[in-house]
Amino acid sequence: MLLQRVITALVLIPLVITGILQLPTVILALALAPVVLLGGVEWTRLAALDTLPEKSLYLLVLAASMAGFALIFHALPQWSTLFFMLFWLLVTVKLIRYRPAPAPAPAANRLGKAVMGLLVLAPAWVSLWVIHGLYEDGPYLVLFLMVLIWVADSCAYFAGRRWGRMKLAPEISPGKTREGVYGALIGAALCGAVLYGLRPETGSLVQLIIFSVVVVLCSVVGDLYESLLKRQAGLKDSGNLLPGHGGVLDRIDSLTAAAPVFLFGL
Repeated sequence: MLLQRVITALVLIPLVITGILQLPTVILALALAPVVLLGGVEWTRLAALDTLPEKSLYLLVLAASMAGFALIFHALPQWSTLFFMLFWLLVTVKLIRYRPAPAPAPAANRLGKAVMGLLVLAPAWVSLWVIHGLYEDGPYLVLFLMVLIWVADSCAYFAGRRWGRMKLAPEISPGKTREGVYGALIGAALCGAVLYGLRPETGSLVQLIIFSVVVVLCSVVGDLYESLLKRQAGLKDSGNLLPGHGGVLDRIDSLTAAAPVFLFGL
């Protein structure tokens, strides 16, 4: 399992880095769109949209939502960023207050999860597009965000395996531990310190460490939310497209929450 994870990462990471640093913003956004739509295909499993017409319609609505959020952000950037932030704040409250309960009516449950998928995937795509193109050093900001998530994820994985004892949210994701989160936060702090060492003009050491830690905490929320949906759907992984990693959503769940919050912090 670990070997598969490493091999897949060694293949994907150079491609991602090259795309971020070399592609023009619009081309990068277009290249990322199919990835988001693949995530949408996997989301249909979480929302129990099982028939081909339901899946096809959902992908059309997701594509329209991506275009719609991009237009809305262009017209109302500050309000859009605030909306993205408040959405993940509400998700955080939902996770904190979560207790297993009898399932709601199937139709309402499916519709609610389908809408949540639009609000998770489309704003994340728009956020990456905006970060990459809005600032002169946008490509490097996106790269830092990706490295931050990768490092935190790796630190959480190894810290959890080595020292994991206390469950983080056993009713949502029994495998995640508080020690894993501590490892992720240490990794985030180190990333903030490295960024300060490389580009001290970006901000003070304390500012960059706090910013990195907050973004990683939000990435944990994104991870937990997808874990909750998988648990409710009776799935271990969102898919099997990436050997050792599961599906696309399993790789971008942290990023879906981290990217809008990262944009808000800029």
